[in-house]
Amino acid sequence: MEFKLTKEQQLIQSVARDYAEKAIAPLIEEIVEKNEVPDEIIDGLKDLDLFALPISDEYGGAGAGYASYVLAEEQLSRICPGVAVIVSVNNVGAAAMSIFGTEEQKKKYLPMGTTGSGVFSFAFTEPGTGSDPKQITATADRDGDYYVLNATKRFITNSSYEGPIIVFARDTETGHINGYIVDKFCEGYSISEPWKKMGVRGAPLYDVYLKDVKIPKDNILGGPGQGFWILKVAMALGKIGISSIFLGAMLAAYEEGLTYATAKTHRGAPIAKFQAIQMAIADMFMKYEAARWMAYRIGYLADNAQDKGDILKDSAAAKIFITETAIDVARIALNIHGSYGLMEDYKISRVWKDVIFGSQVEGVSHLLKVLIAGEILKG
Repeated sequence: MEFKLTKEQQLIQSVARDYAEKAIAPLIEEIVEKNEVPDEIIDGLKDLDLFALPISDEYGGAGAGYASYVLAEEQLSRICPGVAVIVSVNNVGAAAMSIFGTEEQKKKYLPMGTTGSGVFSFAFTEPGTGSDPKQITATADRDGDYYVLNATKRFITNSSYEGPIIVFARDTETGHINGYIVDKFCEGYSISEPWKKMGVRGAPLYDVYLKDVKIPKDNILGGPGQGFWILKVAMALGKIGISSIFLGAMLAAYEEGLTYATAKTHRGAPIAKFQAIQMAIADMFMKYEAARWMAYRIGYLADNAQDKGDILKDSAAAKIFITETAIDVARIALNIHGSYGLMEDYKISRVWKDVIFGSQVEGVSHLLKVLIAGEILKG
């Protein structure tokens, strides 16, 4: 059993941390205020091979695997979870394409989300679906060598960027749920105003509208009837990104709590001299360490799984534990700050708004626990 990072992993972690601190941190106020990430940040991530770490270098990715991806996402999110979310969603779409796409599809679309000017989106959720793909109402009508898509998709990240979007819709002829590859901003594609969300600024969420969008029949991903399986794999891989993002937010909370405890004085000495504060610091450390190794492990499992769908139980467990623990650590850090933690002048107030997002996205905890139990009981 090995608990050391390879030299390559250490380098990727260091490059991501350095880029986040030097390129992203100076723009954080602008990102939060405008709820958008400047294009030069995305371009910089691509130049450093940080935008598509798990994707094969044959298609422009770094080919560095998911363990390295976790390390990079943690460091990006430590400074700005919004940037890390853009990277995560891009990798979910790109991974689905790399696993299920034909060679022609991969050659055409993967470079857009690795080295090109595009960013992947992944469109499953609808106003009425929640986490249940069986309730999908989006339709795909066969018209000769084409499909005509009509849909409203909700809370879709990266949908304002050019590039491919994988849309899940029901084939009206067969009843199957399929994944369809659509070029964003084609005729019939439009988006809403961004939702006014309270945290994870920089990665805006939109509703996506498809009205009579016509795509070639060859743009089915993975073949007819594969939609549910693609979703299962994408859910497993997506939770790696979410776990990494909120691990990074947890690290930010821990660091803010520790910094404040050692800088704030009471009667001429840092408040860290008080045992109550020392116990709070120890609690933050223990929770972060437990979450960190759980996140790193799921990256390792993804790299070594023959079938990425096999890690769904473990990735769901990691997602629940890490996102809920991030809230715990941020609450402790907020309490260390006292009333100052409620002031927007202090970073912990922004971190608090970020961490409460985690348990509500990519599947709420109680539903994921049912999924985990179902996998365990199958034996």
